[in-house]
Amino acid sequence: QVQLVESGGGLVQPGGSLRLSCAASGSIFRLNPMYWYRQAPGKERELVAIITSGGNTNYADSVKGRFTISRDNAKNTMYLQMNSLKPEDTAVYYCNARNGATMTGWGQGTQVTVSS
Repeated sequence: QVQLVESGGGLVQPGGSLRLSCAASGSIFRLNPMYWYRQAPGKERELVAIITSGGNTNYADSVKGRFTISRDNAKNTMYLQMNSLKPEDTAVYYCNARNGATMTGWGQGTQVTVSS
């Protein structure tokens, strides 16, 4: 069973950038699709971005044009490049993926805080 571990979060000022990584314990070649989610305090977890094995992507309206999801199958890692960050992007960010008929499961996430 492939496990995913998120990293790259931190404190950043509004307008800044961060790149999140989602590293897999094994090959991500068959993980399709892969997802980034986030959960802000007091709110439900929401889908941020999706990427298929063929590289097709889709984004929540709130991040479209600012965030870019990508995957590097050779490095068994998925990324989320976040630019023009806003305070409302503050959340714990999680990755997940479909692995055949099951999901890989949730990790601990990585905290992103956007504040001046």
